[in-house]
Amino acid sequence: MFGMKFAIDALFLDKNGVVVGILEDFAPGKMSRIFSKAKTCLELPAGTIKKTRTTLGDVISKHP
Repeated sequence: MFGMKFAIDALFLDKNGVVVGILEDFAPGKMSRIFSKAKTCLELPAGTIKKTRTTLGDVISKHP
């Protein structure tokens, strides 16, 4: 989050798109903990995780 000017939400996903880590309202200038099973991170506007009720174990997929 170095260089960012606003907070974000972040979902950490494994190779199958399963949520293995969640950071809500993650402040600028901070470092995230390491989610060892994560293969990717999806950055979202702050408040998105709460609004969508996303939880650990949910599967995130692309729409065709």
